[in-house]
Amino acid sequence: MSDIEVRKLPKKTMITISVIVALALAIFLFLKIMKEQKMIEILATLGHKNVNSMEVINKLSVEDKETRYKSKVYKVRFVDNSINKTCVGFIHIGKNSKYSKDFDCK
Repeated sequence: MSDIEVRKLPKKTMITISVIVALALAIFLFLKIMKEQKMIEILATLGHKNVNSMEVINKLSVEDKETRYKSKVYKVRFVDNSINKTCVGFIHIGKNSKYSKDFDCK
């Protein structure tokens, strides 16, 4: 029972695993940056043109009970440099890419 043999993984397998992990990390970071850039563009259309430290906290899919239309709500946190305040709130992306906001800036 005490003579358990442990075999090392081959180098080719270790390299393959490392490449897959690095690729997954690169894709994750790319998607995160693209989502933040999209929110910065949407904030510019909503009147917050000088934005810094954008962070997308959460993304929710919501549905209107009356019309059964599905839309998305993003919870974001950012620093608005024009008023020097940190804002936290929601961006609602509705039908035909109409945007609405609900922010609390402190």
